Amino acid sequence: MRSMTIDHTLVGTGPTKVITVHGWFGGEDGWGLLPELIDTEAYTVAFFDLRGYGRRIDVEGDYTLDEVATDVFALADELGWKQFALIGHSMGGAMVLRTFSDDPERITAVVGISPVPASGVPLDPDSQALFDGAARDHGNRRAIIDLTTGNRQPASWLDAMVTYSAAHSRSEAVAGYLTSWTGADFVADLPGVHVPIRAIAGEHDPALGEATMRAHWMEQLAGCELTVVPNAGHYAMFEAPVSLTGAIDATLRGKD
Repeated sequence: MRSMTIDHTLVGTGPTKVITVHGWFGGEDGWGLLPELIDTEAYTVAFFDLRGYGRRIDVEGDYTLDEVATDVFALADELGWKQFALIGHSMGGAMVLRTFSDDPERITAVVGISPVPASGVPLDPDSQALFDGAARDHGNRRAIIDLTTGNRQPASWLDAMVTYSAAHSRSEAVAGYLTSWTGADFVADLPGVHVPIRAIAGEHDPALGEATMRAHWMEQLAGCELTVVPNAGHYAMFEAPVSLTGAIDATLRGKD
């Protein structure tokens, strides 16, 4: 049996296979309580780091959406999964949509958590400067996490999130992926939706919240369902993990 070439962690042994794609300040082990709440008899979920992050921090890349999709399919092939569902957080939302677009027949469901749409996230000049600076300035990362969770969360949690992000990412990767997800533009490539698909937004997320989901994911993907998670901002896996897990479970089981 040949060894895996993409480091990953599997949670569960269930028949429904799932691959996750983390967000800009995330990583393989940066999903809050979600891994602990997975129904391990129903699902087998693969968590992995993008190039330039975590266990793959030294893996070189172009840091594009297409490259991520290629890695997702490579991981699925190594696992022997012909079909699988996708979960993407934040920029990972655009990445799972790119994956879905590249080979829709292999995908059984798509879940986006505070997800970037296929049309990207154009930034105004002030926001562009804030986000550009986050590649090297940890203060910018903290400000972004605070902003996108509604300026509601304790300083200790914000500091812990920044510490994790700084230790688990390379600045070149952070900068490269920023260009990829803000400038995403592949709406025309999205397939006709033939599988369960859901956007999950935190009620306190000012950037990728309910309004953005209604204007983009739900307009661009026919039949897309929307769940708004109370008492959460951009990081529902930390802020409201039980509610988030329920919405994911409903999607993967094909329930409304």
